[in-house]
Amino acid sequence: MISTNQFKNGTHIEVDGKIFKILEFQHVKPGKGGAFVRTKLRRQEDGSVIDRTFRAGEKFRPIHTETRKMQYLYDAGDVAAFMDTATYEQLEISRPQCGEAMRWVRESDQVDLLFVDGNPVGVQVASAVDLAVAKTEPGLRGDTASGGGSKPATLETGVTIEVPLFIEEGEVVRVDTRSGEYVSRA
Repeated sequence: MISTNQFKNGTHIEVDGKIFKILEFQHVKPGKGGAFVRTKLRRQEDGSVIDRTFRAGEKFRPIHTETRKMQYLYDAGDVAAFMDTATYEQLEISRPQCGEAMRWVRESDQVDLLFVDGNPVGVQVASAVDLAVAKTEPGLRGDTASGGGSKPATLETGVTIEVPLFIEEGEVVRVDTRSGEYVSRA
């Protein structure tokens, strides 16, 4: 059993028969009354986020989680196909289950697949990825009088981000996958 004292961001717990991922938690010790833990949880089955408060010391069943390195093969409409590089076993996961991480993945890229109690539930990518700029307008000389400036650029995965004016088509840029922002040239 896992206690509220052992909560960590990213830990999976079972509450009322449903699996939740702890996004945030805060231990609160009011001046009067017992301590409690305020949490923000994401339901694994549909991705909805809820706020929940538990008494301090309350216990929950821990959920077995593991990540496996898999290769993204192709997109088949409403499912994405992956292959385990060790066993060559293929696996299909629904697009909603894959989540926002698939915006940063190219075909044949290596990703971490998250398994909860043996079932695949999501895709995890690195915090920064290097992608080529597929399309962008040329930057105009003199546009940087204010010391900067940005323009939209479409990356090879189809995602559009803001990049500095000096970035041209074909260049490889590093993008922060958490915020979707340009970091640097790769």
